[in-house]
Amino acid sequence: MNKDLRRERDSASFNPELLTHLLDGGAERTRRRREIEALVLNNPDFQHEDLNFLSRSQRYEEAIRKSALMVVKLREYGIADPDEIYWFKSSIHRGRPEPLDLHLGMFLPTLLTQATLEQQDRFFMPAWNLEIIGTYAQTEMGHGTHLRGLETTATYDPATQEFILNSPTVTSIKWWPGGLGKTSNYAIVLAQLYTQGQCKGLHAFIVPIRQLGTHDPLPGITVGDIGPKFGYDEMDNGYLKMDNFRIPRDNMLMKYAKVEPDGTYVKPLSDKLTYGTMVFIRSHIVGDSARSLSRACTIAIRYSSVRHQSELKPGEPEPQILDYQTQQYKLFPLLATAYAFHFVGAYMKQTYHRITGDINQGDLSELPELHALTAGLKAFTSWTANAGIEECRMACGGHGYSRCSGLPDIYVTFTPSCTYEGENTVMMLQTARFLIKSYTQVSSGQLVSGMVSYLNDLSGQHIQPQQVAARPTTVHINDPASLVEAYKLRASRLVEAAAKNLQAELNRRKNQEDAWNRTSVDLVRASEAHCHYVVVKLFTTQLSEINDAAVHAVMNNLCLLYALYGISKHTGDFLQAGILTDAQVTQVYQRVKELLAAIRPNAVALVDAFDFHDNHLGSVLGRYDGNIYENMFEWAKKSPLNKTEVHESFHKHLKPMQSKL
Repeated sequence: MNKDLRRERDSASFNPELLTHLLDGGAERTRRRREIEALVLNNPDFQHEDLNFLSRSQRYEEAIRKSALMVVKLREYGIADPDEIYWFKSSIHRGRPEPLDLHLGMFLPTLLTQATLEQQDRFFMPAWNLEIIGTYAQTEMGHGTHLRGLETTATYDPATQEFILNSPTVTSIKWWPGGLGKTSNYAIVLAQLYTQGQCKGLHAFIVPIRQLGTHDPLPGITVGDIGPKFGYDEMDNGYLKMDNFRIPRDNMLMKYAKVEPDGTYVKPLSDKLTYGTMVFIRSHIVGDSARSLSRACTIAIRYSSVRHQSELKPGEPEPQILDYQTQQYKLFPLLATAYAFHFVGAYMKQTYHRITGDINQGDLSELPELHALTAGLKAFTSWTANAGIEECRMACGGHGYSRCSGLPDIYVTFTPSCTYEGENTVMMLQTARFLIKSYTQVSSGQLVSGMVSYLNDLSGQHIQPQQVAARPTTVHINDPASLVEAYKLRASRLVEAAAKNLQAELNRRKNQEDAWNRTSVDLVRASEAHCHYVVVKLFTTQLSEINDAAVHAVMNNLCLLYALYGISKHTGDFLQAGILTDAQVTQVYQRVKELLAAIRPNAVALVDAFDFHDNHLGSVLGRYDGNIYENMFEWAKKSPLNKTEVHESFHKHLKPMQSKL
């Protein structure tokens, strides 16, 4: 064990194990997670050489090998709980994507939520046993987030009781679905439904794409891999073109909407019921933001404890770079953010399961807010984590740029989540629609509930701009509950400002779409402020559930840092709305620096509490034992370029050139 890391751990003021239990949801869940991870770590079949030294085709094959083995072992070990499956899968693939992701994460859940019982009987068990391997084909070359613009058609033919699927244009080719290129033999295809001469909008269809047994593409199907990407080398993101491809009528997912044998269309109870899969994935991305940022923080903070550089005081030994305030200022707010997002992810998961229960009982009242909340928080957390991972990489200096740090891999694996399942700016604008609708309800005298209930206070607060500054300010910067109120006021002010700007544009133009577009920057700001408020609120709520005094003290500091750092980055909003005074903003800056110093002795223990095994972390810089330099040298020696002392290019190109000159 590196002496710096040992000293850091010995000087911590709390027991990291207790914090691990909090993150896992209890000591028993921590025990079970470690037990499941050990099944992977102790199985030599799941070990492999460093993926950084493999070609893309080799990485894909390695992922398929492990995925196939994973499915066998899940059955063998009797692992069926969704959380336990996730732990097992994450441990095997070490946080990287794998070709069965969409089969397990989209295809099976969609069958469960949108197929009729008869369809489940036909498709679910073969899919569960991986005779059918499915993907979810929604995105096209020409359209992604704007679902209504999708061009793939499914035209009903009552004579044969079949749907005819077509990709009528080059832009309508399905493009990007994971596992589509080489792995899947079925796809749930989203297409515009045409029946009795009318378009009934987007619906989902179960479409076979490859022959069972031989895996050859079926006639009328053109399918393949879309080529190398920024990351995701293990994943065969694919394309799918359909030419008059026929499927039986009962391959349309018909739990909600139906097409009768004669072509009569029966519309669903609510057009929002089919959002289920997407809402589930978005709430999962919030948790994924927390996990990816946690991994990056673990690497950067451990490395910053082991790395010594420059002089703080002439003649004294080089300090750990974590002793520099500037390094703490880069990393500790991100550490606080990782914890905040973890609690938000847990809340989203609970909310999703609770509301899904209500929906099954026919209560759809909370669906609009769930949709708005998952859209906004998906965007807010993924944007923040994405920038934070890169900040962690740069905080590791030159070595952060090496693949051995693990940070480039975390970044390229995480960054697409800013785009998939809804491009982030569009997601923020969806949240804004809900906020504006809620504001309009309040303005007309109705009350709103849930996370937007703060808008109810606006009706009694109609303060003119010149009066705002005169309002007595009661924010206490050392009290998380008081900071929640400050964020709440900021959100309500920005929602109100966006709503008024939208109305002003409407008055000027009378065109709803133009007015919306010309106010969209304000609307995104309002959504970001709303999401920021929700995160601060949920982090603060979590504090009251921590019983251990030492853990509570350190989490209270992280919560304060998260809230105050956020204020320091958006001081204009808080000043403009009269929420804080100039003097208080100065105090906020000072308090942030004091909190950096308070968190410093516990920084390593705080990342240890995330409990990432070295195998999962995949980083020479972030090793638990801190023995970085010797392992970096060993890692470099394994580079394929070092297989020979003299590379063949010397004899082919350099030596002939030297002989000519």
